[in-house]
Amino acid sequence: MTQSEGPNGTHRAVVFDMDGVLVESEHLWERMWAKFAAAHGRTWTVEQTRQVQGMSAPEWSAFLADFSATSDSVAETERVVVDDMIAALDGGEIELLPGAEKMVTEVAARAPIALASSAPRRLIDAVLDRHGLTKHFAATVSSAEVPKGKPSPDVYLSAAEKLGQDPQHCLAVEDSSNGLRAAAAAGMTVVAIPNSDYPPAEDALAKASYLATDLDDVRSRLVSGLPQPVGS
Repeated sequence: MTQSEGPNGTHRAVVFDMDGVLVESEHLWERMWAKFAAAHGRTWTVEQTRQVQGMSAPEWSAFLADFSATSDSVAETERVVVDDMIAALDGGEIELLPGAEKMVTEVAARAPIALASSAPRRLIDAVLDRHGLTKHFAATVSSAEVPKGKPSPDVYLSAAEKLGQDPQHCLAVEDSSNGLRAAAAAGMTVVAIPNSDYPPAEDALAKASYLATDLDDVRSRLVSGLPQPVGS
């Protein structure tokens, strides 16, 4: 890692994705989209999931409403799906991935961290709160709060701005094709942790500087590129 390093060969901040990086929830999104479509007589498949992955909530809600030919508004379509996701969280279905808590804790001890997620604000806040991670994040950004969702770099650029960092001095952790594309387009050094259920496209993986095998591997890679903890 050289092109995005800060002073003394280190990076200055880290930006994490949420779905597929901190929690296992991509399959739940697919379930909720399929449930909504089925209620309107349409069959949602993995092909539709691939099309909307990385989209902001307003973007996928518009796609889903159109696909389902529903008379519901885009906002109502989003509300129904996100309500189902919150219910899944409350039911214990959105758990931290193995190694996620240790990764966040150790990295936050070395540098400011942010979240750049396609999830809507109320789910981001609920997930971080439920798992006791809110205190570690200096900033969180939903792609619904920027002009365009992933693969556009907007959500990553906003996260860097909120951290007060140049994107080129930030590391990013992503699992999906559009997430990898977004972080790379923002100018960040990207660590990929490929989603096994929805494997990233080869062109997207090629944008990563490092391909990790699991979150412990991600943690080690991030820590090696960050300053020592204060007081160490």
